[in-house]
Amino acid sequence: MITQQDITTVIGSNAVDASGDKLGKVGQVYLDDQTGTPEWATVSTGLFGTSETFVPISDASVADGTLRVPFEKAKVKDAPRIDADQGHLSPAEEEELYRYYGVGTGTRDTTVTTGGGTDTTTGRDTGTGTGTGTGIDTNRHGTVGHDTSGPTTDDAMTRSEEQLRVGTQQVESGRARLRKFVVTENVTTTVPVSHEEVRIEREPITDANRGEALDGPAISEEEHEVVLHAERPVVQKEAVPVERVRLDTETVTEQETVADTVRKEQIDTDDVTDTNRR
Repeated sequence: MITQQDITTVIGSNAVDASGDKLGKVGQVYLDDQTGTPEWATVSTGLFGTSETFVPISDASVADGTLRVPFEKAKVKDAPRIDADQGHLSPAEEEELYRYYGVGTGTRDTTVTTGGGTDTTTGRDTGTGTGTGTGIDTNRHGTVGHDTSGPTTDDAMTRSEEQLRVGTQQVESGRARLRKFVVTENVTTTVPVSHEEVRIEREPITDANRGEALDGPAISEEEHEVVLHAERPVVQKEAVPVERVRLDTETVTEQETVADTVRKEQIDTDDVTDTNRR
């Protein structure tokens, strides 16, 4: 059996059917206006959990953060569609749900709670009591008001404010691709080449070469030939590795300003003199 002490555990938990199949997340819990007993819960169903379906929780159980209801998944998904944002079930709506699930008679008004309190048909009370339906937000202590502190708790009023919680999320910001292709360019270089040229050397007749000079006929015709050589440039191409290239990433941290609006409560006093002010 689900009690008021279980409400904070039930809200936001995963709901499963009698066979253990997941139904969805619990969004709200509705209390009986007269007894304050949790009677109904809304479960996110449909595509991507876009709709909320009512399911009775009087015979449900909660354990390890999971709400188990004694109905099959198909039964819950086909339940009558009732607007869960209105914060209250009328007798006719509750009668329709009771008749569909076959769990009782719907003769009582039921009020929604979001974990911190209840919403009556005439207003919202964030205390732990249930609505009376009299047109005034009155909790079970008989006091009127919307704050969880005050006459029913202690002599202080709680002031709350919203604060920004800024985090980071890693997303893809771009892509870099490494591609190799071939280009052609003209290269000019200088290489030294040599060649042979004819040079005539004359030497006078001396005692050392006289024998060679007189060897042969005195007067005759003769021809000598010298082969000349020259170097010429020879071009060859060779592919050689010159460097290795790879892609790498590095993390750069920079400051980015985030701006948003937040709400905060302010406390004012009526006809009270601040004795600490000078």
